[in-house]
Amino acid sequence: MPDLEATRLSLHAVAEMLLAGPQYDASRTIKLRVTPGGFGTVAAPSARVEGTTLRIGERRPLALDGRAISAVAVEAGLPARPLADLYSGGPGLTVDHALTIDGAAAAEIAEGFRVGAEALAAFAPDTEAVLWPEHFDLGISLDEVNYGVSPGDSFLGVPYAYVGPWSPADVSGSFWNAPFGAAHPLHEIPDLGGFFAEGRAVTAR
Repeated sequence: MPDLEATRLSLHAVAEMLLAGPQYDASRTIKLRVTPGGFGTVAAPSARVEGTTLRIGERRPLALDGRAISAVAVEAGLPARPLADLYSGGPGLTVDHALTIDGAAAAEIAEGFRVGAEALAAFAPDTEAVLWPEHFDLGISLDEVNYGVSPGDSFLGVPYAYVGPWSPADVSGSFWNAPFGAAHPLHEIPDLGGFFAEGRAVTAR
């Protein structure tokens, strides 16, 4: 079985400390985006995760699994930059954390982000989907409702899609199954765009 939890935590740490952190210092934004096989920065420095590797611009890929974040940072020429000064969430790891990134688990997470990005683009083509390093989820906000895809967390340990109204008072009815709204594993949702559309319909009533 792929080690999804450990891989997710390690990729979350990479997203924060090796992508969003250095990007914030250089370009003043923490936004990330979905890229082929993983995720990457939206501004300088150009960096992205592809599978179990880190790619800096057009340089050769750097292995991530089994290495300390600080060691990868030195080889990549990036400052390992936690973002605890910007938000209270995040992976909660230090730069000395040894990464555990299983190839199959990384592929499952990347595929979840890919299908999520496609569904969100079709659902709300004029709204930018952002991969946020704080909770490591891909999402949009539309009419005070959050829509997105998470690779898993303490609430649900597998990749899932969610709809979350800003107001808890709006979470009532059979569509809602989570304290924050609605959440279902991706493998249980045959039509992801339809799930988001249903969420929008019930919140508009």
